Amino acid sequence: MVMRKLLLLKMWLGMLLVLSDNAHSHSITEIVAKVKPSVVGVGLYDALGVQTHQLQGTGFVFGDGTLVATNYHVIDKELDPQKVQYPIVFTATGRNPKIAKVEIIARDREHDLAILKLPSPLTPLKLSSPNYAQDGTEVLLTGFPIGAVLGLYPATHRGIIAATTPDVIPTQHSSQLSMNILHRLDKKFMIYQLDITAYPGNSGSPLYDAQNGEVIGILNKVFVKESKETVLEKPSGISYAIPVKYLIQLAKRKGIKIE
Repeated sequence: MVMRKLLLLKMWLGMLLVLSDNAHSHSITEIVAKVKPSVVGVGLYDALGVQTHQLQGTGFVFGDGTLVATNYHVIDKELDPQKVQYPIVFTATGRNPKIAKVEIIARDREHDLAILKLPSPLTPLKLSSPNYAQDGTEVLLTGFPIGAVLGLYPATHRGIIAATTPDVIPTQHSSQLSMNILHRLDKKFMIYQLDITAYPGNSGSPLYDAQNGEVIGILNKVFVKESKETVLEKPSGISYAIPVKYLIQLAKRKGIKIE
């Protein structure tokens, strides 16, 4: 009799676990479906270039729907005044996306952030509070890895926040400490280290909470364990993201309303 009760209890617990896993998986698929339309490609229009419309990274819509957040390094290319060049945003998906000319309205080189202005609104994502998310938080990342080759097909990766760490990737030897790294050590700020795989093209992707879809960070770099040439073949699985608090601060400094 006791054995039978234990067996029934085990079966009941097993069913609860299955139902819980299915509900969790279902909620993630719903959140990803809501986020994807707000993720855009960020690039450059160059009338005389080999490719006139160049995809350089990822961004996401926030605020009133006309604001796009991305990385500074995605849009930092100096434009040639002798050529017809301007920043653009790719929307929709596939190999023939919609393209809109945008204006760069805010830059923050230190925190690797930029804000662009769309000519017409899209569905915005909700930003999380400026407080740091806890280590171990389950997160999702949606963007355009290798988008320049594959086209505008948003891909989602899943992982956790592994640590909140200073914005400096340590070197193996003191001789590798450049002046730039020394400067960042002197003016360091805390970013998220992620246990998640990302690739070239993911820069500017929204990092969002897997439970509610709120943006908690902006992906800005990947740890390369061997060389840039092998990053696709042998990804490290370690990435970094700028906490959303710095995006909120940038918007406030520039007088940009985001709520």
